[in-house]
Amino acid sequence: MTRQGCHACGLAEADVERICTDLGVPWSAEDVDEDPELRAEYGDRVPVILIDDVEHGYWKVEEDRLRTALA
Repeated sequence: MTRQGCHACGLAEADVERICTDLGVPWSAEDVDEDPELRAEYGDRVPVILIDDVEHGYWKVEEDRLRTALA
């Protein structure tokens, strides 16, 4: 979950893209401001990382933890 103009989101997206590319795992970003339910759920914690629709973390990417979860 991300938001336009969010500096931390841009950094997290770059990290997730790099890690997922390394592991051959598809990924996508969704703007929380596009959906009122997503904004209510995640809007105050972006960026939020979900794996299989389950919250994995927020605010920053913990690379080792994310790699382990995706392996």
